[in-house]
Amino acid sequence: MSGATETSDVGLLDLLRKHGPLSVAQLKGAMQVTATAVRQRLVRLMARGEIERQTQRISRGRPVHRYLLTEKGRRRAGANFADLAMALWQEIREIKDAEVRRGLLQRISRRLATLYADQICGSSLDERMESLAAIFGERQIPFEVDRSRDLPLLRATACPYPDLAEKDRTVCSMERMMFSELLGQNLRLSDCRLDGHNCCTFEPSGAGVSPAMS
Repeated sequence: MSGATETSDVGLLDLLRKHGPLSVAQLKGAMQVTATAVRQRLVRLMARGEIERQTQRISRGRPVHRYLLTEKGRRRAGANFADLAMALWQEIREIKDAEVRRGLLQRISRRLATLYADQICGSSLDERMESLAAIFGERQIPFEVDRSRDLPLLRATACPYPDLAEKDRTVCSMERMMFSELLGQNLRLSDCRLDGHNCCTFEPSGAGVSPAMS
């Protein structure tokens, strides 16, 4: 089963966000597809924890099943913040003072890190990287851990912030700072997709996170 959200899934999530719990028949009518196609999408979305089923029992006949968004599904259905993120990032770029801009980026990276910190597991760098890769994998952003060297490498085969990164490489620095914070290890961006590489590679520097990052 693919982890990516298909276009048809997004449409179904949006219907549930707008109208609340709906039955298969109601979804079928709204989406103009077969009941089988609706059920396939429902099974896929329930497996990902984005919707759940409610059963309503009436006095006679079969119980009625309706489907509604979970908290995870509500976040996905309403996560259309690309324009806002771009506007905010442009304002950050307009800050002329380099030290002020860097300080703001560090605060943003720390704030992002707090969103994921309690999900990072493991005592070794390898285990923490694996945990971080799993977190982003759940968000359909593929990461992998390369163990071919003495210290593991973290590779992103797709950019979490493609629109922002194409406009300004500073977002890559923010991402590096966030990963360093989460892993407790200073990282450097040794390869970048913007330079024509197949993926972005974050390489441990061999030292812990600097005081400015802690």
